[in-house]
Amino acid sequence: MKNIQNKWIRGAIPALLLHCSIGTVYCWSIFSQEIADYIGFSKGATEWAFSFAIFFLGMSAAFLGNLVEKNIHKSSLIATITFAAGMAGTGFFIQWGGAHRGNPLALVGIYICYGFIMGVGLGTGYLSPVKTLMLWFKDRKGLATGLAVAGFGAAKAIASPIMQALLGDNKNGEIFKMFYILACVYFVMMFVGHLILAKPADWVEPQTKSKDEGIIATLKREPVISYVAIWLMFYINITCGLALISQEKMIVKCLGLASAVGIISTISAVFNAGGRLGFSAWADSMKDRNSVYKLIFILSIAFTAIVYFAKGIENGAGNILLTVFVLALIFIVNAGYGGGFSNIPTLLSDHYGMGSISAIHGITLSAWAFAGLTGNQMANAIVQKTGEFVELHGIKVNPTGYQHVLIVTGCLYIVALCLSVFLVKPTKKD
Repeated sequence: MKNIQNKWIRGAIPALLLHCSIGTVYCWSIFSQEIADYIGFSKGATEWAFSFAIFFLGMSAAFLGNLVEKNIHKSSLIATITFAAGMAGTGFFIQWGGAHRGNPLALVGIYICYGFIMGVGLGTGYLSPVKTLMLWFKDRKGLATGLAVAGFGAAKAIASPIMQALLGDNKNGEIFKMFYILACVYFVMMFVGHLILAKPADWVEPQTKSKDEGIIATLKREPVISYVAIWLMFYINITCGLALISQEKMIVKCLGLASAVGIISTISAVFNAGGRLGFSAWADSMKDRNSVYKLIFILSIAFTAIVYFAKGIENGAGNILLTVFVLALIFIVNAGYGGGFSNIPTLLSDHYGMGSISAIHGITLSAWAFAGLTGNQMANAIVQKTGEFVELHGIKVNPTGYQHVLIVTGCLYIVALCLSVFLVKPTKKD
């Protein structure tokens, strides 16, 4: 196997195996209500498991970036073991919680397994193939990373129907059985990816001789404010994306499209994955990859403004034009959310080189950690505290509250655009 030097076998395929596995973390909303009912807690209580998973994804990437830099085989093995163990552990505590309904230990166990243990697998698994892909696809780094990260985004669309089939009516404990089955499936997929993942044979890692050549020194090659701006605009893009995506289903119901929620959710997932691949591949032909972020923010600001000032969410039901604008906003935000992820490693490599890219990328993913704790909660707080809930076609919705979310996300997108334009200096790609 060591003699095989093929960019698809050693780079692309293992990256997809890893990312298509760990990307199923986004499937939480499919079964969170069933878990809550089964163990005797509220849906709100179980939702924290997902927030913890995203938080520890970012933090483990930040703290274990150097490990990924030094040894992708060790990091990908850690990812395989922790992700599968976390999923199996989640199943165990769901099963135990079903037999001891309302016992806090079940909820804490789920937080630890799905949030912390799986979170470590998510962070190391997300980072492990990225640098390898950029080394194999030197001339099309954006396309390569976009392909893998698109797998992370598309995982939900691929796994959702499978999980629904495994879940069934959940009358005989299918919910915890599903976790056991998936733990085995994803362990096999990720372990195969771990075995075949390898950097090009001609790549030699730079030798760090002193602290002056470490991560901090690398970041200081450019004004520190430039890196801070990249971190902040990445954080804002994720926060705004999560804020709108978390309310997506209810917004669609405000438009009178409750029967089409599933279809629209699938389409938005396609845009999310397509944005990861499309924006990053497009950036390969641009002089400065930061131009992609400017485009993402401009489009997001424009459609947010249109929907807000036209009161598209409040008045969209029965109005084809307003419905189109609201759906366009949802799809564009999903595409920009995905595109922001896939372009960050290549943008960082253009600014700071390939030598410490895994570590720098890992530190930058801490923005994802904090956004995971703020995006959904910010939107939920706005919806709960402003406007009023009304019954529309038998469903309780808060159209005014959703409109108010757009005020905050629109302002944040403007801040992100200013950061991108004024503080992230242009750079030539390698």
